[in-house]
Amino acid sequence: MALSIAFQVIAMGAGRPHQLRVNAGKRKKRPENGSGRKVVGQIRGGSFDVNAALAVSTAPNSATILLVWKPFRSSYPALEIIVMSLLFRRASLASLGLAFGLSALSLSPLMAQEAAPAQPAAPAPAKPVDPNAVVATINGQTLTEADLGLAEGELSQQFAQLPPEQRRAAALSAAIEIRVMAAQAVTTGLDKDPDFQRRMAFLQQRALHGEMVEKGVVNKVTDAEVRARYDQEIANTPPSNEVHARHILVKTKEEADAIIKQLDGGADFQKLANEHTSDPSGKTSGGDLGWFGPGQMVPEFDKAVFALAVGKYTEQPVQSQFGWHVIKVEDKRTKQPPAFDQVKDQARQAVIRDKYFALVKSLRANAKVDIPDANLKKTVDALESAK
Repeated sequence: MALSIAFQVIAMGAGRPHQLRVNAGKRKKRPENGSGRKVVGQIRGGSFDVNAALAVSTAPNSATILLVWKPFRSSYPALEIIVMSLLFRRASLASLGLAFGLSALSLSPLMAQEAAPAQPAAPAPAKPVDPNAVVATINGQTLTEADLGLAEGELSQQFAQLPPEQRRAAALSAAIEIRVMAAQAVTTGLDKDPDFQRRMAFLQQRALHGEMVEKGVVNKVTDAEVRARYDQEIANTPPSNEVHARHILVKTKEEADAIIKQLDGGADFQKLANEHTSDPSGKTSGGDLGWFGPGQMVPEFDKAVFALAVGKYTEQPVQSQFGWHVIKVEDKRTKQPPAFDQVKDQARQAVIRDKYFALVKSLRANAKVDIPDANLKKTVDALESAK
């Protein structure tokens, strides 16, 4: 299955931000700013989807590009959950209802208001910990540093609101709580309950799945494979052009015709934009829209601006749902792909996904799977073929 790497590109610079927004449902720009630039425009090429989030774009001479990975959306949601949620973590134990036990470890609101805690001293360098060292003994059973570390990691969200110096004690208290409650459950025979045994079997399989993904897929990805995937995507991405343009937005065609007539007479475009445009961000920037690519403006605007030569303006007004535009192209250039260091983490994720699906495909091909329900089998087969 072809995979896509999707990026949100946020252009940042020192200039005044263009307040470019679109109503979410209809992709309409608010009337007082008529460039019609989409909040999430798409420049598609090869197997890259480059989503330009231009709601916070700035002046055209932007120098800094911030790349934010947009997770790949699988047509098989269950696999997306497996890959993204279980890829780097084993099954969580955090849903065992420990809020009651933790409540006794929290500072009361009254105490928190009455006395502010003293500033803690700088922590000393951590000493090596023996994972087999015994931290506590519960009914003759030892609880080691390794056990405590597992509890701290699995229950970290529950401990997030506690001061750092209390988290170790909270983890130990929670681990003891788990041990004594589990022992009581065994005493009363809850471990023999069929539903419980099914859940335990599933949790074991899920944990083993996570181990297999981590040690059989993630840890085997090499830097050379990541670089090769980046090079492949770049090679498959055809060149994409960008334009640097200005516009003057007015309410009527007559106003736009009058402005074009002044331009024909030698008037300065930027000065006219500052005087006449109804785009608030353009009144102090000469109608500057910065750099943008195909598909990032409303269709009428997009068609007109990419048809213009550098230095030319539209000889006829361009109408959109926001009014009438007079557009000028300042410059054109070929859009450069992101550097490897900017997107290497995304490329690594793509390699991991490829390896994961290849492993699953191989294992499924060698597994004997029987689904008696014909309709369910048909649906499962359709999902599998879409991978």
